[in-house]
Amino acid sequence: MLRLTLLIIITLLAGCASGPKGVDCPGEVSTIYGQPMGQTQATIFDLVNAFTVSRDGVRVESGTLHSLNRFKYVPSSVTAEGYYAQRLSDKQFRLINPHQDTMITWTCP
Repeated sequence: MLRLTLLIIITLLAGCASGPKGVDCPGEVSTIYGQPMGQTQATIFDLVNAFTVSRDGVRVESGTLHSLNRFKYVPSSVTAEGYYAQRLSDKQFRLINPHQDTMITWTCP
């Protein structure tokens, strides 16, 4: 009985310790003004108040997303790399690189 209880506790802790699962999402690359530049693919890890984009071994973390009023303003932050990160909806995420006049918008299934 003690072994069974110990096994259940370990299983529960392992389940709680697992991180978010990433979702493969297609992305559209464009200029900041909307001129199409191509397509891309990345894995998005959605943490609700933050997200991480991973592609080809490179990870960009949004940091904590902020919005004064989520009904009026898009939750956003500035990444450590200097990108502007936005959570457009529960399925859409965007990174903007103002220095290269580019943005990528991922739409997840």
